Amino acid sequence: MTQKQIKRYHVIMKSLEGKMTVAEAAVAVGLSERQVKRLRNGVRKDGAAFLIHKNKGKPSMRATSEETKDKIADFYQSDKYKGANFLHFSELLAEHEGICLSYSTVRSALTAAKIESPKKRRRFKLHRRRNRKVQEGLLIQMDATPHEWFGGRAKFALHGGVDDATGKIVGAYMTKNECLHGYFETMRQIVWQNGVPVSAYVDMHTIFRSPKTGKLTIEEQLEGKLVADTQFGRAMKELGVTLIFARSPQAKGRVERLWETLQSRLVIEFRIHNIKTVHEANAFLVDYIPKFNEQFAVEPERTEQAYVPLSPGLDLDLVLCVKETRTVDNGGVFSFKGKSFLIVGNDVPKKAKVEVVASATRGLIVLYKGKTYDVLPFIKSKKDRKEPKSAPKVAVPPDDHYYKYGKPEMPLYSSDLVDSEIYKMLNDIFLSKNT
Repeated sequence: MTQKQIKRYHVIMKSLEGKMTVAEAAVAVGLSERQVKRLRNGVRKDGAAFLIHKNKGKPSMRATSEETKDKIADFYQSDKYKGANFLHFSELLAEHEGICLSYSTVRSALTAAKIESPKKRRRFKLHRRRNRKVQEGLLIQMDATPHEWFGGRAKFALHGGVDDATGKIVGAYMTKNECLHGYFETMRQIVWQNGVPVSAYVDMHTIFRSPKTGKLTIEEQLEGKLVADTQFGRAMKELGVTLIFARSPQAKGRVERLWETLQSRLVIEFRIHNIKTVHEANAFLVDYIPKFNEQFAVEPERTEQAYVPLSPGLDLDLVLCVKETRTVDNGGVFSFKGKSFLIVGNDVPKKAKVEVVASATRGLIVLYKGKTYDVLPFIKSKKDRKEPKSAPKVAVPPDDHYYKYGKPEMPLYSSDLVDSEIYKMLNDIFLSKNT
């Protein structure tokens, strides 16, 4: 008997012996007089055993059977679900196996089977938490994370953007390495699905910020020298997005915590759905992200959104691209990335300064006074070329080199461009991890 039951027994016995009234006994044990009378009759008939609940020692009618617990442990240890965190595993059981149990029940079953959770609890480190923005679209935290998304040792980079006010994933795109193309495609998703955000919170990667920023001498500043924007920085200026640079990973903690969650969940989801390539992963993310947001996103303080529509007449393909200025020679030829190209058409005058655009969706084109021109590879005649003194060594990149990986990542513009110098150049521009 428990201490509480022993106390009730002594009070009931005093009541039976006439040493205490029913009213006094009720106050002493915290029960109604009706309950005290019921206990008196029970103790008089069955003794102290009447105070012990009749279900004590019996399994609960709602308890999970041992067979089900064993099945849960077997499922978790299978190749299909092994490594999933316990909460995600309970969701997967309901979705794929028809076993609908609470997280605590699943955790108890796995703990009883001596299975430890893969998510180890780290010692809490205090950081001053910044309040969320009050509206969607005021701030987008952007980052990329390399991870073994498909198992094995090969790492791939998932680029993403998360809305600071709601925690929604507003864009996600996977490539071989952290690169300009991955961030451009993430921003393209954000603009297409929501609109142009007010600002983006990024790290100090050279994709976002020139390494020369803040390093000009006083003499150079007096001479009027400026640090040029990166291609991503230039594109954000054209869209009207303010770049804010974080000085530590903790500063953009929401996107950092997002990576921890996705690294735990996506690996299992990819395994279940037999996702093994970057292209299959990007197609899977289109349907997965809305489900993820429905489960984890929170409501913003203000319902109205801060996203703004894309400015009329602004071509997103001509913003999310690489732009460089070149001078055309007398024959309408210019050089770009060590290659020569001829402008199609006679509208561009000699010695004119043109804007060369390398776009992942449009290929290589030229902009002059608001008009676009196609280009063709141009091979100079032999008399214009200096013959090398010795045959150059041909460097053959390995199969896992990002150039060879990048080829299927880029769209096929036309059949005559598939193996052209333009195609190779675009891969190098957008998919290089050093961009």
